[in-house]
Amino acid sequence: MTRGGFRRLALSMPEAAVGSHMGHGDFRVRGKVFATLGYPDAAWGMVKLTPEQQEAFVSAEPAVFSPVKGGWGRRGATAVRLRGAKTRSLRVALAAAWRNVAPRQLTGGDPRK
Repeated sequence: MTRGGFRRLALSMPEAAVGSHMGHGDFRVRGKVFATLGYPDAAWGMVKLTPEQQEAFVSAEPAVFSPVKGGWGRRGATAVRLRGAKTRSLRVALAAAWRNVAPRQLTGGDPRK
C-alpha cells in the first residue's frame, strides 16, 4: 500500500475530508478524526478502532496492524504498516474506523444507541 492508496481509500468514505492533527495529515468525517497518515513516520498510517476491532485486526494481520503505544493504543488507536497492507483489509479497517466516529445519520445506525 502506498500513502496515495491509503489517502484514496480514506477519502472514499462518505463525507471524508482531509485535515491536520498534531502535525500529521488526517481524515475526518464531520470534524471527527477516523484515520491519520504519516505517524510515527511516512511508512505508517493509523485507524481509530475499538479495542475489540483492534484485537481482531492485529490477530489476523500482525505484520500490518499493531496497537499504537500508550493510552491511545489501549483505547483502539491502531497503527497500519503501509508496506504490507492489502487494499481489501485496509478498506475494511478504514470503514470500521469511519463508522466508529461518523454520526448515526450517515451510518444508518439506531440513533437511540
